[in-house]
Amino acid sequence: MTNGPLIGLTGGIGSGKSTVATILADLGAHVIDADKIGHEVYLPGTEGWERVVGAFGRGIVAPDGTIDRKQLGARVFADPAALRRLNALVHPLIGEEIRRRIAAARANADGRPIVVEAAIMLEAGWRFFDRIWVVVVERDTAVVRCTASRALTREDVERRIDAQMSNAERRQAADLVIDNNGSLAELRAQVEKAWHALRA
Repeated sequence: MTNGPLIGLTGGIGSGKSTVATILADLGAHVIDADKIGHEVYLPGTEGWERVVGAFGRGIVAPDGTIDRKQLGARVFADPAALRRLNALVHPLIGEEIRRRIAAARANADGRPIVVEAAIMLEAGWRFFDRIWVVVVERDTAVVRCTASRALTREDVERRIDAQMSNAERRQAADLVIDNNGSLAELRAQVEKAWHALRA
């Protein structure tokens, strides 16, 4: 059986890309979550942990030995140079693990589309996808969603949005744009339409 298409799914904070990934998984896609991989690459004892603590100091280590992601995030999203430094350390490790998991999924040879959900896909320069799907949302909607669902202030969310690519930049790279400014039903309809076109 031939390999199914490899889709890179991305979007900014609060865009709803994880909801899109869940819908695609329900439809039958094999979904790889790069954010989860990002957590795993700097667990205690890993090369990523050593790199990040070496760069940012023991002050970002929580009492249980893990890296305090909230504290690290507060530091790097307030300092563009620190964010670039962190990304240079961990993006290659995440990219390597994503490729490994893609290969493992393809080894199953079931021909299903593989979807890699990754917020930082374009920033990291990962260009190993057949198609790139971008989820976009208005800035104010993203802020409202994030402050309601995460322990982040409006200022936290605004800093993270400003540190990311703009929707206009993402649209330039996209093979498909999914607009998530409406209802969940409208989002699902767009995703199902895209899925059926992909499978046709």
